[in-house]
Amino acid sequence: MVDSVSANPLFPGLGDALVVIDVQRDFLAGGALSVPRGDEVIPVLNRYLKLFESRSLPIFASRDWHPRTHCSFAEQGGPWPAHCVRDSFGAEFPPELQLPSQVQVVSKATEPDREAYSDFAGKDFDDRLQERQIRRLFVGGLATEYCVLETVRDAVARGYAVLLLIDAIRPLNVMPEDGRLAEEEMVRLGAVPIRWEDLVRAGCTQVATRRPL
Repeated sequence: MVDSVSANPLFPGLGDALVVIDVQRDFLAGGALSVPRGDEVIPVLNRYLKLFESRSLPIFASRDWHPRTHCSFAEQGGPWPAHCVRDSFGAEFPPELQLPSQVQVVSKATEPDREAYSDFAGKDFDDRLQERQIRRLFVGGLATEYCVLETVRDAVARGYAVLLLIDAIRPLNVMPEDGRLAEEEMVRLGAVPIRWEDLVRAGCTQVATRRPL
């Protein structure tokens, strides 16, 4: 397999992983805490998923997996309506999201008295990345200014390089500029914003059906 760091800088390869953040029913249209236009990330993420799967590269999908009395819920004095309660319909990944069978699921915000926006909130995720010798993360999902931002912030702080899939994120925008400001913050931290078209121009998708060496 070609090392993505030493070869084409956009080419997913050895040392890379795709991270799909919180694309769950409750964050999509009709969900308990729907992200405006959140459904739009699904077909875009499916392209990245197919590319990484074709290269036998690691894919992680995180999910909020809240207990029913989670501190972030309005009933407990938190800012959000109850959402993504573990084992509930709203916590499921939508069937339209084409997660491969070998996807590694990262559950977070599982303790009732502790909020956890970042995938790195528990040590388990970082450990799994280290075990696979991952150095670079391709990151997309929901919502831009919360779980995506906090995951990217923690990833950079831990020394990972981050490619931000700018076409595969959407903001909640409680305040109108929240999403834009979060994107700017991630870039300031060192994340490199890319779109699927950038991979197409770089020729990365031409080998999507090849097996790694």
